[in-house]
Amino acid sequence: MQTTSLPETAASDALFERAKKVTPGGVNSPVRAFKAVGGTPRFIERAHGAYLIDVDGHAMIDYIGSWGPMILGHNHEAVREAISNALTNGTSYGAPSEGEVRLAELVTKLTGAEKVRFVNSGTEATMSALRLARGFTGRDFIVKFRGNYHGHADGLLVEAGSGLMTNADGLGRSAPSSAGVPHAYASLTLVADYNDPEGLRRLVAERGHEIAAIIFEPVVGNAGVLIPTPEFRAALHDAKRSGLLLIADEVMTGFRLSLKGACGVLGIEPDLMCWGKIIGGGLPVGAYGGRADVMDFVSPQGPVYQAGTLSGNPLAMAAGLAVLSELERDPGIYGRLDEYTSKLAEGLASAASEAGVPLAVNRVGSMLTGFFQAGPVTRYDEAARSDTAAFATWFREMLVRGVYWAPSQFESIFVSAAHGERELDSTLHAAVSAFATLGGAR
Repeated sequence: MQTTSLPETAASDALFERAKKVTPGGVNSPVRAFKAVGGTPRFIERAHGAYLIDVDGHAMIDYIGSWGPMILGHNHEAVREAISNALTNGTSYGAPSEGEVRLAELVTKLTGAEKVRFVNSGTEATMSALRLARGFTGRDFIVKFRGNYHGHADGLLVEAGSGLMTNADGLGRSAPSSAGVPHAYASLTLVADYNDPEGLRRLVAERGHEIAAIIFEPVVGNAGVLIPTPEFRAALHDAKRSGLLLIADEVMTGFRLSLKGACGVLGIEPDLMCWGKIIGGGLPVGAYGGRADVMDFVSPQGPVYQAGTLSGNPLAMAAGLAVLSELERDPGIYGRLDEYTSKLAEGLASAASEAGVPLAVNRVGSMLTGFFQAGPVTRYDEAARSDTAAFATWFREMLVRGVYWAPSQFESIFVSAAHGERELDSTLHAAVSAFATLGGAR
């Protein structure tokens, strides 16, 4: 397949060569390296609204949004002002501050969680929630779903999606998705199939008495967007009868799909929830929370230890409070995001069909994945059948036309409130040309 020549990227190329000498792979998170799509990653100089501007001066319509946090758009005035005001008082205290209390009060008000503990990342949130579940139940095993990604803690890098594809085999026989994860530790993670209610019921019937928690993405984003069926949601709720805890990983979906997250949209009632991304307004942050009787097991009130020097950082608290306050003041934002993303999904499907390129578009709210296959795609094994080579070519064709898509077939893209009609028209115009190029090469 031929692809249009990319614009001049000399500055990004030079930075990437420098980075590879001092950083593994030249990046600080693997997907940024463009290994799945080819080419040199763009190094970003600044961002504003719906756009990224790279070090070579190219402005690109951004559909990553820092992988989700930028729901208001980049460099939003209210967030920038909140961080600036907090900065005048210092960058870190190592002691409690009012910002932590105010953000916790708002999070509990919006989500229904009774108590919240702040940490520094989504990985910390899920790792801590699982330790809490084990401490609360006195059980060792956890259940996760094939293709769900919950951060890079050892026990969660099992069938973890986002390119970490391995072959777990049967109930409880799980293989790590990464070198350095002991098989003995991975063996405490039981793997089931997302959107397979009967398989989940069988697993819980057989081993429910050993299971501390089921952790799940209420809407999957790291195997591409997968939406849970009503039957699967019912099976999740039924599993709680065995005494296990239900942990919703809303790191990606929390405040993205509604003020109550994906669980609020889908009617899921977890015992614990984990948040990240939007909750920190683009600064490093995470949180976990839920039932008070469970959260009271966390130190210093309870026996489950978890700590962090920078947890509740005042800058992150200020940024998160600014974003959530903006969302609360403008609840209509979710309708506008849904409308834009719906038009984007319809336009992509139409352009692909016109070009004769198989494409299954999954969308919920402002999250979307176009799977390069005929579909439908409801499970991880179905998503894995996508034509990744076709996606890589399409990605490069979009990039050359000024559209920065997620550089992996197995990721969601994110729409922000800063995306408008101009961005939609430009994106769909680029997509028509990109699909036509791809279709012509078949």
